Parts: sequence; structure tokens; C-alpha cells
Amino acid sequence: MTLVVRRAVIADEAAAWAIVDEYNSTFGVVLRDDAAAFRKYLDGPGAFWLAFDGDEVAGCVAMRPLPEVDSRACEVKRLYVRPAYRGARVAGALMDALEAHAHAAGYALVYLDTRADFTAAIAFYQRRGYEPIPRYNDNPEAAVFMRRAPA
Repeated sequence: MTLVVRRAVIADEAAAWAIVDEYNSTFGVVLRDDAAAFRKYLDGPGAFWLAFDGDEVAGCVAMRPLPEVDSRACEVKRLYVRPAYRGARVAGALMDALEAHAHAAGYALVYLDTRADFTAAIAFYQRRGYEPIPRYNDNPEAAVFMRRAPA
């Protein structure tokens, strides 16, 4: 596998939307973004990364500013790795890209939320230095809330 992680742009919208739709369907996540809101990850204040193995999309992650919590905070959204690529360090490469971007953009804290049954994801985030915090949003699907300073 030759993994390439790159920030998605508007030209990647179909591929980005397709993997987010797969994430939503796989985990039964309620769709909260319409196409216009999602586009803000590609051409706006947020950011979206795709991991590629050749022409195949292996995974994704999104980041959005979190001004309602702190003007220097951002949030990890939709970290997802397709089953065929799990265990191949794709999630780490995606998070490396997001955290480097957050640091360069001047964010002081990176927040995330996840479901309590996503135990592998929680352990992954803990290994990366994310620590539990009190609830910071009203996401009804989330039960675990974490943050850390970007590397």
C-alpha cells in the first residue's frame, strides 16, 4: 500500500461525500450536514482530508472551527477508515494531517466527541494524547468528549 493523505478541495466533493455517506451508513449516524454545509469543509473555514491508496479512497477526517467553545478551538469530525485499510495506520496519518493543520492555523485545542461503543476509537485517541473532558456540545449520539493541544 502506498498511502497519500491530502486535503480535499471542491473537485473532490463527490469522493468526500461518498465516504462520509459510507461512514454514516456503516455506523447508523444521523446525517447532520446537507451538501451546502458539507461544502464548508472543502471551501470554507473547515478542512477535510482524504487518504488514498492509489486511486482508492482509504479513509477521511474533517475539521471544523469551534468558536462556540473557544475562538482558538477546532473539532475533529468523521474520522473513518474503510475496513480493508484498518490496522494499516491510515487513521494515524489522517490525524497527523489534521493536527499539523490545526497547529499551523493557530488552534490551541482540538476537541472531539464519539460514541461510548467506539472503544477502539477511544483507545486510539487516548494513545494520541486526547483526554476526557465534560460534554461541550449537544450531539445526542456522543457520550465521550475529549481534547488535546495540537502537536
